[in-house]
Amino acid sequence: MSSSSRWPAGPRRVLVVGIDGVRLDLLPELNTPHLDAVAAAGFLAPVEVDDATPTMSGPCWATIATGVTVAKHGVWGNHLGGNRLDVFPDFTTRLAAVHHRRTFAAGGWEPLFLARQGGPLFAAPGRLSYIAPLEDTPEDWEVCDERVTAEAVTVLAGDDDPQASFVYLGAVDETAHFLGCGAEYRRSIEAADARLGRLLAALRARPGYADEEWTVIVVTDHGHVDAGGHGGRSAQERTAWVAACGPGLVPGGAVLPVRHVDVAAQVFAALEIVPDPHWTLDGRPFTPAAELVPQA
Repeated sequence: MSSSSRWPAGPRRVLVVGIDGVRLDLLPELNTPHLDAVAAAGFLAPVEVDDATPTMSGPCWATIATGVTVAKHGVWGNHLGGNRLDVFPDFTTRLAAVHHRRTFAAGGWEPLFLARQGGPLFAAPGRLSYIAPLEDTPEDWEVCDERVTAEAVTVLAGDDDPQASFVYLGAVDETAHFLGCGAEYRRSIEAADARLGRLLAALRARPGYADEEWTVIVVTDHGHVDAGGHGGRSAQERTAWVAACGPGLVPGGAVLPVRHVDVAAQVFAALEIVPDPHWTLDGRPFTPAAELVPQA
């Protein structure tokens, strides 16, 4: 039996856009129409980085991508060495290997995509696009994110037809590290939102879009202190967020508290895949709160 007949892809598709280091408390002040549209079509909810997880990109993205906590995936810092990602792989790798789904991952931060610094986190998606910044500066990361977005637009709108994709944008975080959370940081968030808009436009431009059912998830990994930087335990650093829309998510409806481990679980649910109990995922799909309210 062929893999396509054994695991039919169906109309469901998922796009996860990871924007590194975006503070939730600043979003209401900013011009982010595309993120606002995702939230209006579904929800935007705060995420608290759990007490066991360092407020660093490596651990947080590993939790987001694998659906398990640091105690299982073993990523404790921005060097991913000593991890257990072979046992607890990211969703693009698991879907490609187990369910023979076409998957795609793109971005410019080495340990997420390359065998460097203990990586990669995204080990074996069906298609991988790594585009490095020339230097670790805010300006070069903006160029990098532009190139990543252009590549992702080409793939999402093309014949590759990935059923699950992850696109990473890193300029916002880099800007905060260099310049703090001032005007340049805010402009970088708005630039990231414009790139999100281009990705969403690529979905709508697909020839089969009218017959497809897309789930879109936008997520950040951690916050920043005002001066820029993270890794501590302050509320600013520990507060992240998720926005999502798609089948089963009621526009403007309340959802149960959302955690980073729930992102991968929602990816599987959106593709109508029931996780194997042996995966021992720690997350659950985004559940509308109304579903758990006893009916009179």
